[in-house]
Amino acid sequence: MCGINGYYSFHKNISSTNILEMNQAIKHRGPDDEGFWLFDHDKGSSFSGNDSTQKIKAQFPILKDGNSNIALGFRRLSIVDLSEKGHQPMLSDDEQIIITFNGEIYNFRKLKAELETLGYSFVSNSDTEVILKAYQEWGTSTFEKLDGMFAMCIVDLSQGEIILARDRVGMKPLFYHQGEEGLVWASEIKALLKHEFVKPEINWNGVYTNFLFQTTLAPQTCFQQIFSLEPASFMVVDLKEQEIIKKKFWNLSLQQKESVSEEEAVKKIDDLLSQSISEQLYADVPVAVMMSGGIDSTLIASKSKCFNDEINTYTISYPFSEEEVKNASLAARYFGVSHQVKEISDDEALENLKENIQHFEEPYSSFEVLISAAKYANDNACKVVLSGNGADELFGGYSHTLKLKKWLLMRNFNFIKPFIFTKDKLSQRVKNYFSQNDMFDFFRQSQMSMMPMEAKDLIKPEIFNTINSNLSRYHSSEKMSYSGYFEYDMKYSLASHHVFRDDLSAMKYGVEFRYPYLSNQLIDYVASLPEYIRFNGKQNKPLLRKTAEKYLPSEVLNMPKKGFSFPVHYFIKNEKKVRDFIVENLENLKKRNFFNADIIDEWWNHQEHEYDWVKIWQLVTFELWYQKYFEK
Repeated sequence: MCGINGYYSFHKNISSTNILEMNQAIKHRGPDDEGFWLFDHDKGSSFSGNDSTQKIKAQFPILKDGNSNIALGFRRLSIVDLSEKGHQPMLSDDEQIIITFNGEIYNFRKLKAELETLGYSFVSNSDTEVILKAYQEWGTSTFEKLDGMFAMCIVDLSQGEIILARDRVGMKPLFYHQGEEGLVWASEIKALLKHEFVKPEINWNGVYTNFLFQTTLAPQTCFQQIFSLEPASFMVVDLKEQEIIKKKFWNLSLQQKESVSEEEAVKKIDDLLSQSISEQLYADVPVAVMMSGGIDSTLIASKSKCFNDEINTYTISYPFSEEEVKNASLAARYFGVSHQVKEISDDEALENLKENIQHFEEPYSSFEVLISAAKYANDNACKVVLSGNGADELFGGYSHTLKLKKWLLMRNFNFIKPFIFTKDKLSQRVKNYFSQNDMFDFFRQSQMSMMPMEAKDLIKPEIFNTINSNLSRYHSSEKMSYSGYFEYDMKYSLASHHVFRDDLSAMKYGVEFRYPYLSNQLIDYVASLPEYIRFNGKQNKPLLRKTAEKYLPSEVLNMPKKGFSFPVHYFIKNEKKVRDFIVENLENLKKRNFFNADIIDEWWNHQEHEYDWVKIWQLVTFELWYQKYFEK
């Protein structure tokens, strides 16, 4: 787990100040080491940095002033092979292939054994070296062999190419700027904005999807000319022709098995989850399990005990999380693991509020609880944390899925939408409901964010008229069934939202989150199962609940779905300083003339529906995002 960045200047050599400042901007991602590699049209050289280890500084000169047309930067969080042998950028023996890699490959030992039979030898125990030599053997076909999370850059001088790649479901982020002067890439947008080629400018298309989905749908971001490399994709840059080609190396298959019994499916899922947990527990640093008190994380903790008898678990306690905390502690006692509860007081939650919001590189609709979870892990010298995220998307965990059958029936009455003329809130919600024509619309509605008509009323007409509000370009599934919803959940709720936010939260404190539910084999198997086995329309995650029955106490199994989230509405209602904070930022926002001030006032003064606070918080975080990334 690390941070990577780099650039390719198409026409001229540029100052190394760019890569130095980019690397410094993501120092939090890798406090253990740093490294650089620069290429100036005919020669490549490795450099250390001020934060490199002493052994690396003795091996390579410290990068200060220099010019190059290609540069790679790297920040290291040491997890596997803590020695300098895992240092990056890592070069092949002939120095023709150079790699920077962020992530963890859980099947790297199997791949290493296979490569050894083909005659390759290794000097380290790192997964980075395995990827490097796998690429030498299999080229870009390597990516589909990797089970894990990754964002990487490979410079292949022998082929005259730069290759950027991102894992199957987007667990590791990778952003890039593409312009006339060159290509710039990094693990976080903060680093891109330090480069001389990149100037911050609002991308209103990205802001529009952010307001509708609580996240910006890849490949868009909220910045012009900054994109997110889509999951399961790689980009090949031809250094001679300066052409860029994007390819997919994996697609989620919805081809279902003809006949599988529930009993067979439960056993297979149990086995695959055990295999995934055993692989993801591998590290040369302490590993813990973060438990929310629900099925997903407690099942991971229970099964981890078989592979690591000393496994530690912990729970973050927020206001109104008493039941989750109680169940997490009960579960820990039930299967006999060490467990800690970290209570977050109101003051702690509000401490560094502005800084934490601005750490995210787009507007957001909540407090991010996982920042506190990562800080607690860091404070307790724990670099690796297993998370239950991904289970809801994979097994149908969100309560909105239980409304699917009703919606499929009610959409037959969408013809009534033009006959709704009244403008009150209830009428607008009804009209929005009968505007859901396809599965993508149903998925959008599930995000509990702004409705399209609300966003249109909010954004000034001169800006809204520049927005491409037709979202059909994001459509993928045509299936009018659970399989269609499942595809969107995996593509947008997971990749563009949850694991992306997880990464930013965890890496703020130099912590690695891992996701046992998102192994290649488990995803492939669950996606292949008949719908009637994994979705019944009555209970969320029916198949995972069956799998968990022999591991978890009934209190956990029977607890209704409740997201691991912060009660923002509680703070808005009960904390004057939060309300003052909101009013101050809304007033600043109104002066910018992006949005209709009357709409902002109306939303703030008339919070009636349970989720009306979401829209307010999106506006507040937009203002803070703008302050951070556009005001100097």
